Order: sequence, then structure tokens, then C-alpha cells
Amino acid sequence: MTQTLRHLVLILGDQLDEEASALRDFDPNQDAIWMAEVDEESTHVMSAKQRTTVFLSAMRHFAERLTARGWSVKYSLLDAADNTGTLAGELEKVIQQTQPNQLLMTAPGDWRVLQSLRGVARQHGLDLEVRDDPHFFSTVREFAQHAQGRKQLRLEYFYREMRHKTGILMEGLKPLGGQWNFDAENRGSFGKHGPGLLPAPSRFAPDAITQAVIELVNQRFAQHPGTLSSFGWPVTREQALIALAEFIAHRLPSFGLYQDAMWEGEVWLYHSHLSCALNLKLLNPREVVAAAENAFRNGHAPLQAVEGFVRQILGWREYVRGIYWTQMPDYAQRNAQEAHTALPDFYWTGQTDMACLRDAIQQTLAHGYAHHIQRLMVTGLYALLLGVEPQQVHRWYLGVYVDAVEWVELPNTLGMSQFADGGLMASKPYVASGKYIDRMSNHCKGCRFNPALSTGESACPFTTLYWDYLHRHADTLAKNPRMLMQLKNLNRLTLQEREAIAAQAQTHRQRAREV
Repeated sequence: MTQTLRHLVLILGDQLDEEASALRDFDPNQDAIWMAEVDEESTHVMSAKQRTTVFLSAMRHFAERLTARGWSVKYSLLDAADNTGTLAGELEKVIQQTQPNQLLMTAPGDWRVLQSLRGVARQHGLDLEVRDDPHFFSTVREFAQHAQGRKQLRLEYFYREMRHKTGILMEGLKPLGGQWNFDAENRGSFGKHGPGLLPAPSRFAPDAITQAVIELVNQRFAQHPGTLSSFGWPVTREQALIALAEFIAHRLPSFGLYQDAMWEGEVWLYHSHLSCALNLKLLNPREVVAAAENAFRNGHAPLQAVEGFVRQILGWREYVRGIYWTQMPDYAQRNAQEAHTALPDFYWTGQTDMACLRDAIQQTLAHGYAHHIQRLMVTGLYALLLGVEPQQVHRWYLGVYVDAVEWVELPNTLGMSQFADGGLMASKPYVASGKYIDRMSNHCKGCRFNPALSTGESACPFTTLYWDYLHRHADTLAKNPRMLMQLKNLNRLTLQEREAIAAQAQTHRQRAREV
């Protein structure tokens, strides 16, 4: 005999918050919760083992927590014999079983998933109420209002609006410290002596639930990239709060100065490692920003470190979400620079002679993590300079990082990293030669390539491809005032030098295809 429900509340893998808007009026006597593990979410792009494990483990922990409250949770296990393998299929099953009067959910982070669930609701003649996600400081509607009538969208103006709106790091109508951002103070490198003794990262030993997920993932997705021997991500709210407290206490004070620095073999450095917990909704951005702001006000961390961290959450995180939901679905297909090269195979192995790429990719496969400069100015920069099709770059980033949910990953990849939206979200393509990597890291010291050379056997591929990129896109880039200095440097090269660089770049592309 079926039981009719008032509400079936849909909880996705990135909505693991007991205070979620979809649960605010939950009545255990009339309502039930639906959660589902399905192959589709690990195969529509090839999800690395670390990423799949963090989602499944966090989901199982959250379901256990809800069940302990006495709430009915209709949970589909990945390896259940009757699992259909898709969210749509699993939702159809539970609708037939429970006959709900209405479906409820908090706004999801993936356009594809929202369309799929809406399609199921329509097929069954059910209303699907989608509620705002309170895990953000602004709504998509507010971002759309900000964007209306503007010729250009720029983070800086949106960020200032958010500071005014929230009062965060403000003194009345003025920013604390008399300036809106401290970028100039936040570009330090470690120098030749390296980072020295670093604070330990927050890592958590897998409990019985996580160990069971690790076994399942290793068996079911054996051919997917990455390993799980180092798995230690927070998968509960309690663990996430510990990770937040440890970042504020031990790494935030130096975060600003060294946020762009890299060092061979050093995975964690002074970064927060909180984006995964934030994107799973184990942490609320308000509590994260408040903790950082308090660290400044009590004298524990300097303003430039706190502002740099706050800008990533209050500014950039909100900005990319607005871009995503106001521009989809067409945004995902943008390719403004007509880039069509295939993503090199070594992105799945790390087997390359380029030391910086090898370190960033191998680290990514081992931990499901790389910090923002490794993503933007190493793996992303190389793909941009090489001319890789941006959709292939997008699928790689979405698959390999534990914090990757499409609303945040797609604009960061297509917009900022690959400039595939033609400048909608970023004011210029982030391109540099190998000299940038040399300045911000020690990678070049142990690499067989010389970042100062653009031609010859020892030429750094980043440097070769940088000049080749400027040459190939010179006409378009000349319309961008922020690129004029780089083009001026390009124009200093003789025709013979440009031809030699173009030939070297073509040779490198051929080698990259063969590796």
C-alpha cells in the first residue's frame, strides 16, 4: 500500500545542509526526503575517484544524520540491484512509490540536473518548487539586476556592491584600510629558500562509512583517474568546522602574501582547502567570512590576507554563480577564440617533461586538489596557449577536482581560464610566458626547459606558445586596452623570430598529441 506524501524534498549531493531552504518547513509526519547515488553523476564527465568519493561519503553521512532525527529518507545506493543509474530514473521510482503531492528542492548547482528533474516532474504532473539557496550572499535575480544595462561585467564593481550591501570589511561607506582590494600586496613568492616549515593541512582519517565508499569507488570506477590512498577530505559538518578553525588559526595570516606562490611537491601551502566543504554546503559562507573578518579585528591576521580571502568568497564565488545562471545554457558552448586542439593525454597521467604541469597534474590526481594559481596559470594557461577546445578543458576540470560543481567550475574554466566567452566575465585573457611560473615557483629550476627561451630544444613550451598565442590573436587582442603592453613586446620581435616561434609552436603541438 502506498503512502501519500505532502512534500517529497529532493536533496542533491551538493546540498548537505540541515538548514537548507527546502527543509525549512519539513514535517516528518507528512514529508520525506529523497537522495540518490547514481552512475550518471560520475560518468557524464569522467569523475576522478577523489571527487566521487567525497560526494558519496558526504551524502551518506548527511543521510545518516537526517535519519537520526527521525526523518524519512528515501536513499538510493549506487550498488543497489535496481538502481537505474540516473537521477531521473531514481526520482521516477520514488514518485511511484510515495505518490507525493508536490516536489520541493533548493536551487541546484547544475543546469543539466535542474532540467532533468523538472522533466520528471512534468511527466508526473507534479509541481516542483525550487527555492533560493541561502548559502549565497545574493540571489541570481540580484545579479541579473546588477548586470542589466551594463556593457561589461566586472568582478570589481560587483564586489564593491556586495561589500556595501553586507557591511563586510567596511567603515561606514568606505572600505577598511582605504582601498577595496590588496592585490598588489598579495603577490609574494617564497624566494630561493622556499616556504620553510608549513602548517599541517586539515585531513581526516576515513571512518567506516568513508572506507566503504572508497572500496565501492575503487571497484566500480576502477578505470577512472586518480587514487584514494591519501583521501582525507572533510565529509561532515563537524569536520568542516574543524578545517575552518584550523585555517583561521594557522594559515590565514600568511594566506594573502603567498596566495599566488607555488613550490614543487608542496600541495597545501597556506590555502584554506575549504571550497569543497563550502560547495557541498557543509559550511555556510557567512560563517567562513565572519571568522576571517574576526581574525582581522582581533589582530590575528593582517587586512591584506583577510581581504584577499574574503574577496574569493564574497566577490568571486557570487560573481561566477551569477554568470552561470544568467548565461546558461548557451554559455557552455562558447568558444570565442575558435580553439579546437585536443586536450593532451598527459592531463590524465601527469607524464610530461614540463615540471610545473607534471607537479600540478600529479597532485590533482592524487588529492583532487590544486590551488587557484596552479589551475589558472599552469594547467589552464597551458591549455589556453596550446589552443585546446574549451569544452574539453571544462570536462577535465569538472571531473578531477573535489570542489567542482558546474555553477562554479564552468565560468571559471570557460570565462577566466580559457577566455572562451570573449571577455564576458574577465577583462583580458590571463596569458604569460614561462617567466611568470619561474618567478612564482621553483619549478623551472628542476625542469629541462628554459623559461627565457622561445626557440630551440631547451625552449620552454609556455614561452613559445605565449608568443605564438599573441601572434595568432593579435588582431583581436589589439582591441583590448589591457593587452597593449604585451602586444607592444610582441611587435619588437622580427619577422624571422616570429616565424621561428610559430614553427617551434607547431612542433610542440605535434609532440603534445603524440605523448
